[in-house]
Amino acid sequence: MTRFVEENERIKNEYATYLRHAKGQDATSIDKARAAIRRFEESTKFKPFKKFHRQQAADFKAYLDKQKNAKTGKPLGFSTVDATLRLVKALFHWLVSRAGFKRVLTYADVEYFKNTRKAGRVAHTQRAIPYPSVQQAAHAFQAMPFETEFQKRDKALFAFFMLAGARDRAVASLKLKHVNVDLGHVFQDAREVNTKNAKTIMCQFFPVDPAYRDCFAAYVTFLREVKLFGPEDALFPKARVGVVEGQGFTNLGLAREGFANAAKLNTIIRGGICRCPDARIHAPYLS
Repeated sequence: MTRFVEENERIKNEYATYLRHAKGQDATSIDKARAAIRRFEESTKFKPFKKFHRQQAADFKAYLDKQKNAKTGKPLGFSTVDATLRLVKALFHWLVSRAGFKRVLTYADVEYFKNTRKAGRVAHTQRAIPYPSVQQAAHAFQAMPFETEFQKRDKALFAFFMLAGARDRAVASLKLKHVNVDLGHVFQDAREVNTKNAKTIMCQFFPVDPAYRDCFAAYVTFLREVKLFGPEDALFPKARVGVVEGQGFTNLGLAREGFANAAKLNTIIRGGICRCPDARIHAPYLS
């Protein structure tokens, strides 16, 4: 079965350029739009956009209702469906005024991508998110070892989340120079740190258990005085991988570069919690 239409690919590339330069969207937002459009193409069995009919929009809604989340195996959430419809609708809204589409597509046709009012309300409903108590977090933290350099990094990461409450993507991109342990503040410089909406943020450490600050301070001292890290090195670096004779690829210690995204940081925190004797209590909060 055809997996792409050359004409559609050209249109999608032009649309991505439009989103980047006319709408100012970043690569992550554009990738989400591409993924939504790909779902629509799959629902039509990759028909050219110029053969669009309003029935395709109606069928697309039914198609999304039958899709499963790749990770959980459950039906797509209301917010996912609503966002997907909105992103595909935006593409066809852009296409209406383009040459070659004026005869086959109208603004009225594009409205067929609109979600139902009920589903739309559910998609945007604010929900209470369960989270561990301060006591539970402290219990998990105390159970984490602090011996090897990777254990130091992992436990310090837990401590830093408790101290700063920063977003995981921002933490993944922090460098040593962005943190002042003595003053207890973090400078999230949007020119270098992946903050939300590229906002520069200056935050102070929270008044939490002193054990968190002691752990983090010891880790920063370790990086500077033992590992000889400088201001431009990552605050929470990834592993340096190399080949050791007789062992193959293995971790050679901490590198000076940070992680490309926050996925590994979440894995570290989950691993630390699962080592806790009462992991059954804490693990569900991170699912």
